[in-house]
Amino acid sequence: MKLRAILFDLDGTLLDTLEDIGRSANLALQEGGFPPHPIDSYRRFIGDGVATLFRRALPPADASKPEVVARSVAGFARFYDHGWDVATQLYPGIAELLDALATRSIPRAILSNKPDVFTQKCVNRYLAPWRFAVALGQRDGVPRKPDPAGALEVADRLALRPEEILYLGDSSVDMLTANRAGMFAIGVAWGFREIEELKAHGAEEVVAAPVEVLSFLTSDT
Repeated sequence: MKLRAILFDLDGTLLDTLEDIGRSANLALQEGGFPPHPIDSYRRFIGDGVATLFRRALPPADASKPEVVARSVAGFARFYDHGWDVATQLYPGIAELLDALATRSIPRAILSNKPDVFTQKCVNRYLAPWRFAVALGQRDGVPRKPDPAGALEVADRLALRPEEILYLGDSSVDMLTANRAGMFAIGVAWGFREIEELKAHGAEEVVAAPVEVLSFLTSDT
């Protein structure tokens, strides 16, 4: 079937947000009296929402305490609100991919486990030159990825069948989401997680550069 649209993950796929997220999370940890982590460690913490990030980043004895996690999440929101756009940038080749998709009138959408308020800020700040038909972050009442609810909502808004949508992401969460929604899962090699993880969780293909995505959208699969 022809793939007629593309659904992107945000962090680790379109945008390199690692430094800003890691720095803000470390500030929240230190505010609570907990040790920070090397920024690169956040590659393993990011992807399942902010609360899960802190369950991974906090010491084990504190990660199971809801009140500690909640305070950390609140601290992160405060610090990230003042530092979400310090080092964040598009990955190399993303602008060219989005230009090509726009030229070909291929619908584009975003689905992220990042809180929706920050998802919208990032989209408006870094992705405004390219119109996305749908851009959704984590919202109250909607299950996080890998639950397929958000992806299926995107398909409904695009008026397409899930199998007509290419899902591009950088983590096991994304590959599971795509497969559970019935979309074509492609992993990216430039993101936060390893290629082996992507393949183990259902990636149909893994691309090394953004331009490679175009071939899947211009041929029958």
